[in-house]
Amino acid sequence: MSPESPQNNIPLGRPTPARMYDEALHGKDHYEIDRVANTTLYEGIGESSVRGTALENRRFLGRAVKHLAHECGIRQFLDIGSGLPTMRNTHQIAQEANPDAKVVYVDYDPIVAVHGRALLAGNGTRIVTADMREPDTILEHPDTLSLIDFNEPVAVLFVAVFHFITAAEDPARIVQAFRDRSAPGSYVTISHLTSDGPPEEERLAWVKAFEGATSPLVFRTEKEIGALFDGYELVEPGLVRPYTWYPDEEGSPETSALFGGVGRKV
Repeated sequence: MSPESPQNNIPLGRPTPARMYDEALHGKDHYEIDRVANTTLYEGIGESSVRGTALENRRFLGRAVKHLAHECGIRQFLDIGSGLPTMRNTHQIAQEANPDAKVVYVDYDPIVAVHGRALLAGNGTRIVTADMREPDTILEHPDTLSLIDFNEPVAVLFVAVFHFITAAEDPARIVQAFRDRSAPGSYVTISHLTSDGPPEEERLAWVKAFEGATSPLVFRTEKEIGALFDGYELVEPGLVRPYTWYPDEEGSPETSALFGGVGRKV
């Protein structure tokens, strides 16, 4: 059976962002084609820099979820483009603050569901296979609605996903769809690769690595990333390098590759 045959519908024949991210974090749920794609990055940028960017992003996610759960009292999370289950997942962090916290993980790579459902079963979680470019397929999905009450505050996590959404696909439209559905007091978390900082040769290496992947890579400026928070009030310290966002004792790699922030709907 072909790796991309309709029978399994898992795109093993092309690298995917979820599996490339997993490899960069030293995970185990990826394939040779994903390792080859990441090798392009390691050769163009440096392996430690690429892995550091992935880890910086992952630790930002963890601190954001911890802040939202502990300090803001959020009990519902939509983790969009969640990737494969790996270190310190969203539900684990949220449920430390509230054992009843609910998390819906969303990714368009079907292998996320294949690997995730067995690991996450019975933990107040669901995994939805859907494409964020079509928000209603997430917002109206039965598994989403079985856990998420949109009449109550919800945190929507867009962590390292919008750099896979082109201008024509309109990332602001996607944020708006979730914002419009969310109750006042809800939050959005965004991190994004930026063209403000990394030298051109590094940006070109990132783009080249994703040329054959299921999603191309799009860099945006700090201003463009900030515009995605329209309709939300950025919480302190605002849109910043992720390693500076409420740093903790665990520490974080420090790169110029990303911006990240958390906004509150009023």
